[in-house]
Amino acid sequence: MTVPPDQTGESYQADYLRYGSRLHASELSASADLREAMIEEEGVRQRVYRDVAGYLTVGIGHLIRASDKLQLGDRISKEQVLDFFEDDLSRAEAAAARLAGDTPLYQHEFDALVDLVYNVGEGNVSPTKSPRLNAALQGADYDAIAAELHYTTAGGSVAKGLVNRSERRANIFENAEYADPRHTA
Repeated sequence: MTVPPDQTGESYQADYLRYGSRLHASELSASADLREAMIEEEGVRQRVYRDVAGYLTVGIGHLIRASDKLQLGDRISKEQVLDFFEDDLSRAEAAAARLAGDTPLYQHEFDALVDLVYNVGEGNVSPTKSPRLNAALQGADYDAIAAELHYTTAGGSVAKGLVNRSERRANIFENAEYADPRHTA
């Protein structure tokens, strides 16, 4: 395997051998490892419930929309859980690609952005709500991007689950480590 001529340096060579090359985000989609991690983080619930921020939620972290015609306590099928997940994941992939812009990403870096968007919503990673993240992405400052992946509050309070998820997301982005850090210590 040879290093592309426009990229040099020992660190890049080591990363290239480990991860391959960085690609435009529009060429990437969520990996199987990310899907598994997201299911583990979100859980799978067939009954509509309120999440930590008080939003009606079902399936694998699917926020209920008016068009879903679901209410608190309603039950959905396993097939609907998967349909919601695939639709929500597709939306998160597209939003992560928009967020990344022209900044090339390794698969694991893209996965971390997909997880972020899926978890907090595209609006919360907008230039007005997350200016440092957007600036880091625009500048292809990978260390700064990693530092901006921590979203730990829901409904105005720090949520332990979001703290743990942010740690996992950072591990995915920085080290391509998808394992739950709560289980690897």
